[in-house]
Amino acid sequence: MPPMNDIRMAVDIGGTFTDVAVEAGERRFTAKTLTTHEKPEEGILAGFDAALADAGLAPRDVSVIIYGTTLATNLLIERKGSPAALLTTEGFRDSIEMRNENRYEQYDLSIDLPEPLVPRALRLPVPERVNASGKVLTPLNERAVEALVPVLEREEIAAVAVGYLHSYINAAHEERTREILARHCPQIEVSLSSEVSPEMREYERISTTCANAYVQPLMSTHLRSLERVLTERGFDCPLYLMLSGGGITTLETAIKFPVRLVESGPAGGAIFTSHIARELGLGQVVSYDMGGTTAKICLIDDAEPQTTRTFEVARIYRFLKGSGIPLRIPVIDMVEIGAGGGSIAHIDAMGRIAVGPESAGSEPGPAAYAQGGQAPTVTDADVVLGRIDPRNFAGGSIVLDDAAARAVLERNVGEPLSLDATHAALGVAEMVDENMANAARVHAIESGKMCEARTLVAFGGAAPLHAARIAEKLDMDRIVIPPGAGVGSAIGFLRAPVAYEVTRSHYQRVSGLDPVGVNDLLEQMRAEAYGVVEAGARGQPLVETRTAYMRYVGQGHEVGVEIPVRISQAVLGANAAAELLEGFEREYHRLYERTIPDLEVEILTWVLLVSTEFPSAPPAPASRTTSTPKPVGQRALVDTRQGTTVTANVYERDALEPGMRVAGPAVFVEKDTATIVTPVFDAEIHPQGHIIMTRRAES
Repeated sequence: MPPMNDIRMAVDIGGTFTDVAVEAGERRFTAKTLTTHEKPEEGILAGFDAALADAGLAPRDVSVIIYGTTLATNLLIERKGSPAALLTTEGFRDSIEMRNENRYEQYDLSIDLPEPLVPRALRLPVPERVNASGKVLTPLNERAVEALVPVLEREEIAAVAVGYLHSYINAAHEERTREILARHCPQIEVSLSSEVSPEMREYERISTTCANAYVQPLMSTHLRSLERVLTERGFDCPLYLMLSGGGITTLETAIKFPVRLVESGPAGGAIFTSHIARELGLGQVVSYDMGGTTAKICLIDDAEPQTTRTFEVARIYRFLKGSGIPLRIPVIDMVEIGAGGGSIAHIDAMGRIAVGPESAGSEPGPAAYAQGGQAPTVTDADVVLGRIDPRNFAGGSIVLDDAAARAVLERNVGEPLSLDATHAALGVAEMVDENMANAARVHAIESGKMCEARTLVAFGGAAPLHAARIAEKLDMDRIVIPPGAGVGSAIGFLRAPVAYEVTRSHYQRVSGLDPVGVNDLLEQMRAEAYGVVEAGARGQPLVETRTAYMRYVGQGHEVGVEIPVRISQAVLGANAAAELLEGFEREYHRLYERTIPDLEVEILTWVLLVSTEFPSAPPAPASRTTSTPKPVGQRALVDTRQGTTVTANVYERDALEPGMRVAGPAVFVEKDTATIVTPVFDAEIHPQGHIIMTRRAES
């Protein structure tokens, strides 16, 4: 644990808002400002200034800054990265365009496939060849690499991806290519597939490397610029970056592998929920993060989020797997849908209300922002339904125009369907809530799990407004709204461990396992991971997790099996094969409710994660009050379950004490968000400040 006198600051840049959290010992201060897309540093500094002024602190007091951003994601989605080239094995320049030959929409004759990030003219073949066991069949033609330098200079290439066949097992040719390029054109950034994604499956490996190269020049410039601006402002402290896998890392590592920042913001939210699950002793949780642009849903078991090593970005069809650019990176497994406060509502071709994925963002934003927005959004609907107080939005820093919200909903949604503004808003809210509930339901089923017995932890600026209704739809009985919910992902950054994951493909059959060779490989991976983590761990104790990705011979996908790391023996022992087989069959049976007898099992990939320990949850104060809280007012609130208007008491969250109970309907208002308690739930204030909503027995 870092010293308690540390002043730690985190910032999360989203599509609509930039969230800032500052922690000084047990004190926490937050700020929420609109994202400045053209110059994101301006929004960051505005949030820093507001939070530090609140805390009575100066920039020189801050001991560490943790940053999560969607910039890398946006560069890929909007195709605004730098000109990049791909150097690949001669004869394989088109493999990135041939993909894996799967059709994500089987019967669509006009199917659109995502264009490769590197056009064919800049996919440059190099004579060389290594086989699947790492043996060199054709030596690298160094003159051919040198001959490509004028092409790179003529095309003003800013970054090069190098992806040779089977380089994950023998990286010598890729490393030599980098040396040649560094000698002739040192201004060009070079990404090696053997470093970015050293795994078998050529298409995914090279796609990930191209994505890294595509975003690297601009991400490097942005991060260096941010570092400089912070120094000029008086911040004399390390800057760490949130990774998509749930850990934080140094600035230098983030600049080298910016593709690992793609899901950094949502990852912070999952870490935030994991901390809450640990604090409250919750075994099974659904993490629900709804901001201004998207909603993210993640399953948390035993205070650990689900993780995966595959991810897609920039999908042509937003909800169809296979329609985007595949990235093979460590990432927290979650489903993300275009259902945020700024998501735009419209009437589709069949005359139905549809919401998203397009968003009004922060510029111009929802119509209620009075910044020129002309499209109805979820935020506009929440204003009309009474969920948002127009005069107390974002702590009163933004005054909303409820008349504009009502008018735009009536014009764009109500009139086509012969509805008034209230019922149009009701339709928009029900549609977005149903979309989120369905996404959670499907995500759980795909993971072999269910939602009903879980606790819903809701955070983000918009999630507490919608959480109760979503829980109703999912038959969930308990909801947790944590303190600081409006900036939950930023707070999650402060809870994240310093971590780094190393992956290597090394084929083995369990029946012929070579423990000595595998131990040598794991030791190399261990040295690499510790080299990255120790730079930011600041003396904190480190923990290590090892996983083997296994499958039955002939299958196309693997199952992750954790390898126990014994204190006295951090290597595979004599019984390793039997232990791995037992672990594989146990996990395979959990997922598929069966195993396949008398079939060989093989290991394709080994993963080693080194991280600092999660901070332990502080003990909850013992004192509870039995007094009844006093409302600060009342509000007309539309009950979306019944479609009727009810009168709800309004409470200032900061004035509530542990043990206080409130019956729904009710509204809890705070600086960065508001919590809606529907008529089927009762709420109690937990000693740690959480709002715990519990469904009434009769409901």
